[in-house]
Amino acid sequence: MSGSPLQFFFDFSSPYGYLAAQKIDALAAQHGRTVDWRPMLLGVVFKQTGGAPLTEVPVKGPYSKHDFARSARFHGIEFRMPPVFPIPAQAPARIVLWAKQGNAAGAAQVAKALYRAYFVDGLDISQPDVAAEVAGRAGFDAAAARAAVDDPAIKDALRREVEAAIAAGVFGSPFVIVDGEPFWGMDRFDQLERWLARGPF
Repeated sequence: MSGSPLQFFFDFSSPYGYLAAQKIDALAAQHGRTVDWRPMLLGVVFKQTGGAPLTEVPVKGPYSKHDFARSARFHGIEFRMPPVFPIPAQAPARIVLWAKQGNAAGAAQVAKALYRAYFVDGLDISQPDVAAEVAGRAGFDAAAARAAVDDPAIKDALRREVEAAIAAGVFGSPFVIVDGEPFWGMDRFDQLERWLARGPF
């Protein structure tokens, strides 16, 4: 692989983050890149920006729900709106950071499993026991994953990740930074692909 990794920032409560998570590794690999999976917390970002979940914004809410499903169909990705939405993402985010300590591939593997559990199976992955069980089904040590949720070192690691994301200008999910260039949203993936293929424009 050549070139710096794609910094992929995501929140588990983000439907567009879920869709992007199904595409980002293949997109990077096509252009000789890897992906650095970086969980963040939109709730913390919203406090900085004054933002709110799309579904809770007047007028935009109904459209956003319609667009989540339509975008999933467009990309051929299985999707069901979870019965509990949005959710606090601390538990799954901490499990990703724990898995990432082993290797980068582990972070992607468990993140995709957790995303699928939420946006396909409808499981409330904000619950530590549920998130750990999902990690166990994905091939990780479920007991260790559950312990990671309450590990002060992992909690600190997530706090630092969120602070670093905000410092880097990240304000939404998905958010990709490549070679210092920021791309917010699944609808910027065409531009991201052109940047990877041809360089700056």
